[in-house]
Amino acid sequence: MTDVGLMSYYLGLEVKQMEDGIFISQESYSKEILKKFNMLDCNLVNTPMDSGTKLSKIDEGEKVNPTFFKSLVGSLRYLTCISPDILFAVRVVSRFMEAPTSTHLKVTRRIHRYLKGMIDFGLFHSSSNDFNLMEFCDSDYAGDIDDRKSTIDFVFFLGDCVISWSSKK
Repeated sequence: MTDVGLMSYYLGLEVKQMEDGIFISQESYSKEILKKFNMLDCNLVNTPMDSGTKLSKIDEGEKVNPTFFKSLVGSLRYLTCISPDILFAVRVVSRFMEAPTSTHLKVTRRIHRYLKGMIDFGLFHSSSNDFNLMEFCDSDYAGDIDDRKSTIDFVFFLGDCVISWSSKK
């Protein structure tokens, strides 16, 4: 075996190990995505999705190339392993990959505009002795207008560190 030192980069994850904890981000991958989809000079937004946005499979908008849309959403899905803040919005637009419209594309572009402002954000796992386990969850009761199913989201903290999160329909 060979000791190659501390991990600093692995599969798009940037790892910075410090005395007070570990910071994990995807800054260079986020920049790559924004460059690939010509969003480097986009305007910033404060939230990944407008409050109250309801999308439907039955949409009168102009059809969008499904291959392009899948690439756009797929790149965002990989970012959810470090960015729980975009998880709900990415989960919602993922439902429309088979027949995307301009409305779905607009919401997906908004997530990229949000990502542009949060490009240097990540997860910090501190080396504290606080082992208090907390959970936060939320559900939109029958929020999907196509099939009336609910989406539930949750996040677990151990101390002040996020250890697990999910968004499921």
